[in-house]
Amino acid sequence: MTLIHSNSHDASFNLAAEEYLFSHRSDEILFLYVNEPCVVVGRNQDVLSEIDRDFCSENNIPVFKRISGGGTVYHDLGNLNYCFISNRIQGESPLDTAFLQPIVHVLADLQVEVFIGKRNDLWLPGGHKISGTASHVGKTRILHHGTLLYDADLEDLEKSLAAKLTGIPSRAIASVPSPVKNIRSYLKEKNCLAPEADCFFGLLIQKLVDLYCLDAVSGLSSEDVSGINPLSPAL
Repeated sequence: MTLIHSNSHDASFNLAAEEYLFSHRSDEILFLYVNEPCVVVGRNQDVLSEIDRDFCSENNIPVFKRISGGGTVYHDLGNLNYCFISNRIQGESPLDTAFLQPIVHVLADLQVEVFIGKRNDLWLPGGHKISGTASHVGKTRILHHGTLLYDADLEDLEKSLAAKLTGIPSRAIASVPSPVKNIRSYLKEKNCLAPEADCFFGLLIQKLVDLYCLDAVSGLSSEDVSGINPLSPAL
C-alpha cells in the first residue's frame, strides 16, 4: 500500500489525480486530499437537478463531475477525502465494504465509533451520516472514494445542494438526502478531544501510516504531477 497525501486544495487537480492514479499506476494506493469549497456530482447525475446553481455561482463554489457514480457531495477544508485504488481480484466482489474497514478502525482509535450503512456509507450511533462513498470499476482496477465530514460548513453544504429544479423528466440518478453531522461536533458532545481540522486529519493520517506499517506518507511524484490534467468545471 502506498499512502499519498496531496498538498493541493484544488479540486480540479485532486479529482483528476484520482483518475490518473487509477489509470496510470498499478500499485495499491490510498490517496488523501482536502479541497477548497466545491460540489462534486456523480457520473450518472444531472448537475442542475442536484445543486443550487445561483448559490454556488454567487459564492464561488465550483461544480465538478467525477468518474464514479453515487450522489452529489460538498467538499471544503473541514472535509477529508479518501480514495482507495487497487487491482481487482478474480472471484471477489468489487463492491463489498472491505475497503471501509481501515477508516472504521482508525476512527475508533480516535474515539469516533461508526457503523457501515446499507449504501456503503459511515454513520454515527445517533443516526447521522459522516461519510458517503462511491465506486468506479474498471477491467483490472477498482476505485472507492469517500468524504469524511469533520468540521465542514454544513450551512453551505445544505444551500449548495438545495436544487431548485424539480419534477423534470430525467434518466439521471438523484441523490438520496441523509441527516449529517460533523465528527468534531460529535467529539465535543462526548467531551472528547476535538482539535482543529488540520490537526485531526494529521492524527488520522498517522493512524493509517501505523495501520499499514508504512515508513512515511508519500507525495505525488513529479511524473505523476506532469501527467495529471486538471478537470474543467461542469458549469
